[in-house]
Amino acid sequence: MRKLLIVLAVIAVIVIVFLILGPFYIVSEGEQAVVTRFGEIVRTTTDAGLHLKTPFVDQVQKYPSKTMSWDADARLFPTAEQQFVFVDTTARWRIVDPALFYQRLTNLNRAYARLDDVLESAVANVIAQEPIYEAVRSTNIINEIDRTVDVVDATEDVDGIEQIADLIVTVETQDPVVKGRQVLSEEMLTLASTEINNLGIELIDVVIRQIRYSEELTASVYDRMVSERRRIAQAYRSLGEGRKEEILGELARERDRILSQAFATAETIRGEADATAARIYSDAYSQSPQFFEFWRAIESYRDTLPRFRKTLTTDLEYFDYLYSETGN
Repeated sequence: MRKLLIVLAVIAVIVIVFLILGPFYIVSEGEQAVVTRFGEIVRTTTDAGLHLKTPFVDQVQKYPSKTMSWDADARLFPTAEQQFVFVDTTARWRIVDPALFYQRLTNLNRAYARLDDVLESAVANVIAQEPIYEAVRSTNIINEIDRTVDVVDATEDVDGIEQIADLIVTVETQDPVVKGRQVLSEEMLTLASTEINNLGIELIDVVIRQIRYSEELTASVYDRMVSERRRIAQAYRSLGEGRKEEILGELARERDRILSQAFATAETIRGEADATAARIYSDAYSQSPQFFEFWRAIESYRDTLPRFRKTLTTDLEYFDYLYSETGN
């Protein structure tokens, strides 16, 4: 009995020592592990749970098996036109071959450093090969907007409005997108994957989150927008000046026509009045020539005498009625 107890005690001690030496390791959900022995990879574990290892000899390096993100600060890159833009990108990746990942990178810090180099290089190469509008826009919907409807409907009878509408369309129309931001992201993914895949890493996607102009380019874009709007404004002013001159010409012609008609009407009335007056004078003269002569003389005196400042003689025939009502 005593020997049995001793054996059990020894077994218990061995078991305790064995457990203390750490023969087990745990792989949690979302993790994977690489077991190495003296630097050599013995096996990889991708299943969650409790696993055995050789105490003291085996070392366990754990890595996440879930999808991870790579985020970089927005950096300044040149486009094909040598215009600099800030590009903010992000990517998703995961470790698909932990053994190869251990051999090439060993830990996550080195993995992120490698991703920084590869992805930033891919972004720079793709952006540098394309014009700026390919990175900024994804579709040509901006060119499908009808900008002429309001202008034409508002002044559809104005000559020259079609030219302004064409000018507005020309100003607003952007260069057509051939690839777009989505295609550029896919090109970045393809270019980076060729260098990343041999590291035990799968690059899931690369996304351009934001592109913004540099301060110099922003000022240039604003200046171009102001210039284009000034061109449109000048076109409206020119059209307005043309319409103004046309309306003033029409008004002048209408004024001359009215004045001409009024003058003709006035001359007609004046002629008729003169004829009537002559007829009345003739009738009056024929009824009493002596009285008519006397009346005309008195009316003439009334008009002219107040303007005489001095009279040198009254012997003229004109003054006969001053001395005699018969004019003798």
